[in-house]
Amino acid sequence: MDIEKLKRVRLEQDGLSKTLGMDFISTPEPDTCMARMKVGRHNRQVFGFLSGGASLALAENLAGIGSMALCPGKICLGINVTGNHMKAVLEGDTVTAYGRCIHKGRTLHLWHIELKNNAGELISSVEVTNFILSPRTK
Repeated sequence: MDIEKLKRVRLEQDGLSKTLGMDFISTPEPDTCMARMKVGRHNRQVFGFLSGGASLALAENLAGIGSMALCPGKICLGINVTGNHMKAVLEGDTVTAYGRCIHKGRTLHLWHIELKNNAGELISSVEVTNFILSPRTK
C-alpha cells in the first residue's frame, strides 16, 4: 500500500503521530501498511517501558492511514480499539507495527495490527475498527 502522500501530510501537521515519533512505511501489498516508533522519553512510562497507550495510538494511527489510502477523499475515524500487550519494550528499542485490513466494507474497516520489538517478538496484538464517511459538502 502506497502511503507516501499521506505520510507527508501527517508529518507536516502537529499531532499525536508526530509527537510520539511514528514513522509510516509503504508496503508492496495493497491491504497492508507498516509503521515504526522508537521508544523514548516522549512515549514511555515512568519505569522506562513503552506506554501501552502509545502502543494503541500507534496501531490506531496506522489503521487510520491504511483506511485513508484505501478510500481516498473519505474521512476515516477510529471507533473501536482493542489490544493485548504480551511483552514490555525498554526505552531505546524500536517497535514495528504491521497492519492488515481484514474487512473492507463500504462504511467499516477492520484492521489487525501486530507490534513487534527489534528481536521480532510480538509485544502487542491490536484490532482497530474504522468508520468511513464522506466529507460534508457545503
